[in-house]
Order: sequence, then C-alpha cells, then structure tokens
Amino acid sequence: MIDLRKAIRDVPDFPKKGIIFKDITTLLKNKDAMRLAIDQLAERYMGKGIDLVLGVEARGFIIAGIMAYKLGTGFIPVRKPGKLPAETIMETYELEYGTDSLEIHKDAITPGQTVLIADDLLATGGTARASVELIRKLGGKVYGLAFLIELEFLEGRKKLEGLDIFSLIKF
Repeated sequence: MIDLRKAIRDVPDFPKKGIIFKDITTLLKNKDAMRLAIDQLAERYMGKGIDLVLGVEARGFIIAGIMAYKLGTGFIPVRKPGKLPAETIMETYELEYGTDSLEIHKDAITPGQTVLIADDLLATGGTARASVELIRKLGGKVYGLAFLIELEFLEGRKKLEGLDIFSLIKF
C-alpha cells in the first residue's frame, strides 16, 4: 500500500524562510500515488449530482481537472486577475499581509448548477473562501470542497464553516 504522506516532499524555507512547503510534484510524478490520491478523492463524490468542478490556478487545475474527468463533469478555472480572456467577476480576500483577488468567467456557472471545489491545499482558507463566494455570486450551489492536503494548524476550516470539507491528507 502506498503511503501518500511519504509521497509528498517537504521543501524548507520556501517560499520564504521558516516555511516548510508541502511539494506535491513528487506525488504527481508517481503514477501509482497520483492515481490512488485522485481515486480516493473522486470516490467520495461519485453519483452526487455535481455539475462542475472548480480549480484555482495552478496546482488546483491539476487536481480539479482530473477530478472533473473522473466525475464526468465540466471544469471551471479560477485565476488571478487579468488571466481569463472573457468577461469576469472578481472576489478579493485577505492575506496575512494585504489582499489578493481571484476571477471567474461570468458565464462559467449557470444559476442552480452544483459545483465542487477541488484544490491541492487547504491552508488559511482565504482562496477557498473566495472561490465559494465566486460560485455564489453566479448563482451556483457549493456542494463541498475537496483537498489533497490540509495544514490543520493554520485552521483554514474556520473560514469555511457550514460547508462540507474533505481533506485526504492532514498535516
């Protein structure tokens, strides 16, 4: 049996000193580990009436794209401002020091569609919360959020109270 936690590499002092970055590229390059991780994530959502899977750039595109394929749904990209080619809406969220923003195409979701957010990491919850708000602004229903990794000590779940959250690996 594959230990998915061991398939993830720790990179000290990235992106800045004192941070231990959880690098999923080592898991992704291992075909058996990647297949196991995606299968376990997708299994939870099979047959649940999900219409679309939303992924946030960049690693979230990988997880959400494969999950959309496995679930037989469409995929929605959410990006930093100015990266999507058609008309967008924006959601700004707080960071530890400052703010950031995400955009989605205005026509990405038809009102009433059920959307699953899939991403590589739940950390502080800001990106996930902004994604939830973008879905709601377009009239979509958030089914839940699926993460490959959750850094529990950062308490990102607090920003997502009342939502179904599943994390495959917790640190």
